[in-house]
Amino acid sequence: MSDSERTPPSGSGEIPSSDVATPSVARPVPALFRAGVFVLATVAGVLGLRAAWWLIGQQLRAPLTSPVPAFFIIMSGGFLLGHWWTFRSVEPRGWGAIAFSRRQLTWRGLAAGAALGTVAVGFPSLILLLLGWLRIEPAGPGDWWWASLATLVLLIPAALWEELLTRGYLFTLTAERIGARRAILLTSVLFGLLHVENAGATWQSVALVTLAGIFLGSIRVAFNSLWAAWSAHVAWNFVMAGLLHTAVSGVGMGTPNYRTVDAGPDWATGGSWGPEAGFVTAVGLLLGIYLMLRRSRRGATIE
Repeated sequence: MSDSERTPPSGSGEIPSSDVATPSVARPVPALFRAGVFVLATVAGVLGLRAAWWLIGQQLRAPLTSPVPAFFIIMSGGFLLGHWWTFRSVEPRGWGAIAFSRRQLTWRGLAAGAALGTVAVGFPSLILLLLGWLRIEPAGPGDWWWASLATLVLLIPAALWEELLTRGYLFTLTAERIGARRAILLTSVLFGLLHVENAGATWQSVALVTLAGIFLGSIRVAFNSLWAAWSAHVAWNFVMAGLLHTAVSGVGMGTPNYRTVDAGPDWATGGSWGPEAGFVTAVGLLLGIYLMLRRSRRGATIE
């Protein structure tokens, strides 16, 4: 074949195949790579904030806060930075990927989460009080209102970093891979293991915290809102620490004016761990999970 036959004549409207531009298709970033970016960014965020916190304390010649509040603030900030950098670099969906966008921040979701967290542990505790298995008795002097406010301020970042770890981006990646229900179960086991080193931890307390993780994960998915799960988590802890003045996951938070003491069998009351580790509370959690599953079926949000 001659060159004139291979080359289209001028003005024919045909473009030689060698000159055709192949459209480029953007390939999605692999989930494992995105997870690695998130983990590295979060570790860098935590370490960076820890160093900055220490340097500021050195300049002031005094620690900014006691070790426990400082830990919660640094961990929350580090996880927020880790998520932010991940969304900026490899995850185009942004905060909506973890149901934590401004659109998903609603008063209805926050109120529903707070109500669920309050009732799930508050109603079983009320039953234990009526049975006499929990008992309220006087304690040392103190300002109840101020202590409750300080407790709430402490609990907000404490719940935030645990939610971002167990029901944030890693939850989203896991749910995309194995489905939301399996992701809830897997991340709830991690949530339970986070509390193994707490004072007084037993197999029962870890199992009940794991069940609480399933409860919170169900809220996150049913409402498509990490805000709602965070609100439920804060309310859950505040009922125990701010209202009942009991331990939260084995950690005492101060008991001005009064305290709630264990006066019944540990299997029911949770013993030194607090009411959240008792089987009576397990009933409240199971009821909450059932309600969230029903809501999810109607909205088809849990796979």
